[in-house]
Formats: sequence, structure tokens, C-alpha cells
Amino acid sequence: MSAVQSAMSSLVERLWYGSKRPLGFLAPLSWLYRSIAEARRRAAWDARDATLPVPVIVVGNITAGGTGKSPLTAWLVSELASAGWRPVILSRGYGGDAGQYPLEVAADTSPAKAGDEPVMLALSTGCPVVVDPRRRRAADYALENNLGDVLICDDGLQHYKLPRDLELSVFDGQRGIGNGALIPVGPLREPVSRLASVDFVIVNDKQLSEQALESFVGVDHPAIYSMVLEPATLIHLKSGASRAVGELKGKPVKAVAGIGNPARFFDTLRALGASVTEAAFPDHHRFRPEDLTTGTDEWIVMTAKDAVKCREFAPENAWSLVVEARLPEQFRDAFLARVRQCSEPITS
Repeated sequence: MSAVQSAMSSLVERLWYGSKRPLGFLAPLSWLYRSIAEARRRAAWDARDATLPVPVIVVGNITAGGTGKSPLTAWLVSELASAGWRPVILSRGYGGDAGQYPLEVAADTSPAKAGDEPVMLALSTGCPVVVDPRRRRAADYALENNLGDVLICDDGLQHYKLPRDLELSVFDGQRGIGNGALIPVGPLREPVSRLASVDFVIVNDKQLSEQALESFVGVDHPAIYSMVLEPATLIHLKSGASRAVGELKGKPVKAVAGIGNPARFFDTLRALGASVTEAAFPDHHRFRPEDLTTGTDEWIVMTAKDAVKCREFAPENAWSLVVEARLPEQFRDAFLARVRQCSEPITS
């Protein structure tokens, strides 16, 4: 089944992220999708409370699939903590089923309960992570239990019931907005015009110059910044031991990826000098031991998000590649200034 799902996912990627619109005959469904999405947005916006007593930051995207939101969220947590804040991450917990919510995630929480990304973020950041499909309820839980003084909602741009002070929209620079159409004709969850109302636009691609960012996004936005995901270290799934990423040079590797854009991961490994055999799975795939079989001379290398689901049954040759986000100093300063501004009381 996973092979069929992976093939279907690859087909959709090609249809969405080309320059043409081969699914244009589905345009009536795109119009319906947009109408329903806008109606839900208006209803949620009208029903929600105006503010929360702490700054709320939403990280998301207007395209389907992976863009680098979780590494950006981890970077924001680190910068906020360094500036004296106590951040809390809120997540829907996609792919998990806790049965009862809110769920406060620990490093040893099962991804089957919490979802893979919340467990990965709990491990990588060390800050509180609260999972709940109803993000406002997660926010209330975090505040009632004094878990922190700033909330970061990972992948919540379209969750309008959660009040927010800052919005960040992330793009994958390799794929962009695809053919520019809404689901199901193209990859857009919302029209590109939605970017006019977000505070920061982040483009994940080291190849793009600062001058090219605005033309890439396609809108005149005052705060567009580039982000680079840099390979940081290799972590052994069984022992937790670390190795330098330079050890991948010349190494035969089975690259395992159940993420939104596996091609980016495969390209990263090849850039590090690995001899890569690709093993792509659908996003949020639930791995089984048979997914991790390989030759005796190969290493299995996977993303940190996939690794949290494979710790219990990983073979001895399984490693995860940890990546870290790098963003310009100008963005860090602008971002922290906006957060401080959001926390200041309004005076008449």
C-alpha cells in the first residue's frame, strides 16, 4: 500500500508543481474549495475571542506539503528562549491519536499518540509542547498550567479559531506556489493574496538571492526573508551517539523519507557526498520494521521527523540526519521586536 501511496503522491506533485494545470478540468472543485475555506475563515474569525494574554505566533504555509515549518519553529523557540521568553509549542498532532486532549508531550511520548512532529519538536527544543486538534483549547491549557509566556502554533495558519498576534508563512523555494491554482487543481490552500495579511514570509532555499525573493513569492511584501536548512549532525537511532555529517561522503545510503518533499532530503544527502538509494514514503507514514531493510554495507539515513517513529525497532545501521535552520540577523531582530511589541500593554 505504501508504494501505491508514494506513487500517487509523486504524481500529484508533478501535476501541481509544474508550470501547467493538467487538472484544470477540476476548476469547479477549486472554486468550491475556496468558497468553503473563506466561509469557514469568516465564521471562525467572527466567533473567536479577540486576544490571549500572551503573544501568539502562528507558523504555517498556504501550500500543501512540507516547507520547513518545524525547523523554523525550533529556531524561533531557541531565539525566544535566548531573549528571556518561555515559549510553548502548540500543535494539532497530525497522525497521532491520544484519545483525550489536551496532551502535553514528553520526549518519550509515542508518536502514535502525539504525532511525529510534536515528539520531534519536544526532543529537539526541550520546551513544552501541547497537542490538541482544537488549538485554542491547547492554548488555554498552556496558560492555565503556566507552561510559558509566548505561544507558537506549528502549522496553524488556517486554524482561525486561535487568536494570533503574528503570522509567518513558509515556502519551499524549490517548489514555490507550483502552478498557482487552489486545491485540487494546484497546491494552494489559500490564494497568494493571503500573504498580504501575514507579518513575515520565509522562503526556504539557499539558492535564492535576497533580490529574487520578492519575485519568487509574487507579491509586494515588506518582510520577506530567506531560510537555509543546514545539516548539523547524524544521530544513531539505537544509542543516541552522534557523528559528523562529513562521514556520509562516499557512503552507500538508503535514504528513507516520509515527509512532504522527500526530494529535498535526498538532494541534501547527495550534496554531502552519499551514494543514495531513494526510499520515499507518504508524508506522516507509519513505519514498520520491513520498511528499514537494507544491504549490509549500507546505512539507513532518515529525517528526524521519521526517526522518532522508528526508535523502537530501528536496526543497528539506522541514523537520522538533524538539520538546523539559519536565518538572517535582520529577521531575528525584526521578529523579536514584534514579539516585544505584542506583549506591551495598549495605552490610550
